[in-house]
Amino acid sequence: MKYVILIPIYNDRESLKLLLENINSEIKDLNHEISIIVINDASSQQIIDNYSNITNINSLEIINMKENRGHARCIASGLKYIYEKKDFDFVIPMDGDGEDRPEEIKNFIQFSEKSNDKSIIGERVKRSESLFFKICYHFHKFLTFVFTGQSIKFGNFTCLSKLTVKKLLDEKSTWNSFSGSLKKIEKDLVSISSIRGKRYFGPSQMSFFNLLKHSLSIISVFRKTVLIRSALFIVFYILLIKSYASVITSIPLVLLLIMIYSISSLALRENIDEFEKSLENIHDIDKVK
Repeated sequence: MKYVILIPIYNDRESLKLLLENINSEIKDLNHEISIIVINDASSQQIIDNYSNITNINSLEIINMKENRGHARCIASGLKYIYEKKDFDFVIPMDGDGEDRPEEIKNFIQFSEKSNDKSIIGERVKRSESLFFKICYHFHKFLTFVFTGQSIKFGNFTCLSKLTVKKLLDEKSTWNSFSGSLKKIEKDLVSISSIRGKRYFGPSQMSFFNLLKHSLSIISVFRKTVLIRSALFIVFYILLIKSYASVITSIPLVLLLIMIYSISSLALRENIDEFEKSLENIHDIDKVK
């Protein structure tokens, strides 16, 4: 079968080079055609390098974008490019910094061989970040489940069938949140365990603010459910505190309203017209191999 590994990158050339070498090493015994598409999100540093240790990789292209549009939109644009320009059976999106471990690619491919064309997600069973970040991440999962009813324990590291890629391209929320959109369009996903690795170079770029934005972007995909649950909570909470109303007891309501406003604002990022024209943002393509 034919697999395309999709890697969004921004100013992380050293990590990309090491990742490609590690991928090349991990796939050497796999009897499949494996290609790599790198989406360079308008990096300020040069991304192209001397990629010599990629003998097991069938082809390598670096797509250089004109404007930086963010991680989720990099993946969305890459999926569109692959669907329209490449012959493939599965796409494996993964981060370019080492946090998605290349040794797990074999697991995705082995499961895809018997998945009956179902897509596969890598559920995080272990993370390598600080205790504070882990607490924030678990709160993000809890918040998502409470307000959407969806348990989303995976990120970009997945193995997508061609049918799933087509569904994602038809879903406007893919332009805003990859994992949220995948959970929305696919109800029957195959799950495998995945360990979050450590960055090859430098500290993690996922700050508390970025994690919060990431969480709210996922929640915004299911905003109809959020509004219904929020309305029920407001009614119940007002009835509960009506005899004890004060500035302090009103804080949960204020926070809830701020969250609703935030996800409504993030939902405006869903733009199917921009999504459909996303390949116009390509500046040029370096065909390394």
